[in-house]
Amino acid sequence: MVTSGVGASGVGLGVLGMFGPATSVHVGWLLPLCGVQLSLDALGGLFIAVTGGVAVAVGVYVIGYARREHLGVVPLVVLPLFVAAMMLVPAAASVTTFLVAWELMALSSLVLVVSEHTRAQVRAAGLVYAVMTQLGFVALLVGLLVFSAAGGADRFADLVGVSDGVRAAVFVLTLAGFGSKAGLVPLHAWLPRAHPEAPSPVSALMSAAMVNLGIYGIIRVDLQLLGPGPRWWGLTLLIVGGVSALYGVVQASVATDLKRLLAYSTTENMGLITLALGAATLFAGSGAHGPATVAAAAALLHLIAHAAFKSLGFLAAGSVLSATGLRDLDRLGGLARRMPVTTVLFGVAALGACGLPLGAGFVGEWLLLQALIHAPPGHDTILALTTPLAVGTVALATGLGVAAMAKAFGIGFLARARTEQASAARESPASMLAGMTVPAATCLVLGVAPVAVAPALGRVLQTLPASRPVDFAGLGAVVRLPGLPGSIAPAALAAGVVAAAVAAAGLGRWRWWRRPAPGTLPLWACGADDLTARMQYTATSFAEPLQRVFDDVLRPDTDVEVTHTAESRYMADKVVYRSAIGDAIEQWLHTPVLRAVHKGAQLVRRAHTGSVHLYLAYGALGVLIVLVVAR
Repeated sequence: MVTSGVGASGVGLGVLGMFGPATSVHVGWLLPLCGVQLSLDALGGLFIAVTGGVAVAVGVYVIGYARREHLGVVPLVVLPLFVAAMMLVPAAASVTTFLVAWELMALSSLVLVVSEHTRAQVRAAGLVYAVMTQLGFVALLVGLLVFSAAGGADRFADLVGVSDGVRAAVFVLTLAGFGSKAGLVPLHAWLPRAHPEAPSPVSALMSAAMVNLGIYGIIRVDLQLLGPGPRWWGLTLLIVGGVSALYGVVQASVATDLKRLLAYSTTENMGLITLALGAATLFAGSGAHGPATVAAAAALLHLIAHAAFKSLGFLAAGSVLSATGLRDLDRLGGLARRMPVTTVLFGVAALGACGLPLGAGFVGEWLLLQALIHAPPGHDTILALTTPLAVGTVALATGLGVAAMAKAFGIGFLARARTEQASAARESPASMLAGMTVPAATCLVLGVAPVAVAPALGRVLQTLPASRPVDFAGLGAVVRLPGLPGSIAPAALAAGVVAAAVAAAGLGRWRWWRRPAPGTLPLWACGADDLTARMQYTATSFAEPLQRVFDDVLRPDTDVEVTHTAESRYMADKVVYRSAIGDAIEQWLHTPVLRAVHKGAQLVRRAHTGSVHLYLAYGALGVLIVLVVAR
């Protein structure tokens, strides 16, 4: 309940920041030299409110989860601290406060990831996450210190008059640091490792709240403080976002681990949000302010929707793991009858992640497509080339996202049970279901009536350079585009889908009433007595066609082992086929980095001899270097 209380206070503070006057707080004694400087504005208020909303749901959920999974004391104590640290990041008003809050968030999340450190997989995931998050922090530290030194100030509000060369260097460094936290390719490797091994409430907070703060950093530092930036900034964000979206959804479409699938889905959605921010920056630099505003609105709306459906997805996956002890979709199935409420709630999350009508992610992706389609290329070669490619990227990501979620929901929940654990599953306790109901209700509201978040989006869009020239007031009962053709009515669309579903159900019921009496027709099951679990697709076989299409990207590791008979080596007694799909980017890029870090750590270990005098000499040398650099 402490976590829910911290989250509820965050929702209140976030609403106050979005709709109240901008306020600042300075606590001089808490940090040496500069103190702690906090402020509340519309942009920070939105991210604080979203983080608090996710924390409220997780706090209710963890009551039943802790009892069922015997969660230790450390996660229960660190969880509210993690939420508080995440809320400090958008409230930070100075470089020093921001870096301290960012590191507190990283360290508390690392403690939560390795809370079950008795398992080797958890320790390996914790090592990868620690290395990646600290490398990202180094990039942020260097970038923000360069920014602060060039601007001659520590407070964000005073950082003005920076040269173009410094702005470009800070943009590249901070994009790497914030992109690693957001899970953007190629700095995403910690996501599919840490999320599956962390406790499910922690996975929900990390994937639905913490990764958003990477997007917050890009918006605050790169687009607001450094902006308006040149067009190549927008092009860079658009390319990084597009590659992240496609690579993440391709990996999700072939993943068989349910939580790993959701983790790669996070990379996909963070990529779509980054693509929208890049499009907004690129359009604003070209003078197309209407499409720029629509693209920025799409990014913010999809960020809110992602927080809702991804937290719901991970909480539902945690319920499945708690009830069955399984994450492998090839071994699940039959949960629709054993866990009906969890099945419906995961279906809501899957629909939101698909980007289809009635889903939470539909309106945001529709706005992004409209902004890309209606951007006037004119005689601009860059726009003429990038916008069609971006439209294709969003369309392909949506299509593959539908395949990934259809696999997860259809095979994991609707198919026949494949193992005894799945057959013996029981529904989750009331507190876990209540925690999942909160984001599920949010998903339904965002999918049917996005007008509920229109006032908040309007206030935040006025703070961004790319969307400030045009007032976006199109999120009503009918979603309209400012200055552009095109509109959609989500509520009318929902009513039509519901009416069609009711009509189909009524027709099926009518045909059931008119069917012949039971026992007059034989049961046909392909010559078998009854259908079994072996007569259905597995998650691996479902994704096999997609694996073939993207074979060059996925680079699966396949192995065929043939055992010959004793009589002749030309006759096979047994053939075993194995196929494993890893992360090609991780193997190509991150594994060498981890090896280099390990070797560097071994070298540093030699310098620690245990001598106090030597340590004092190290400290004196460090102070001398700092003084020389400062001079």
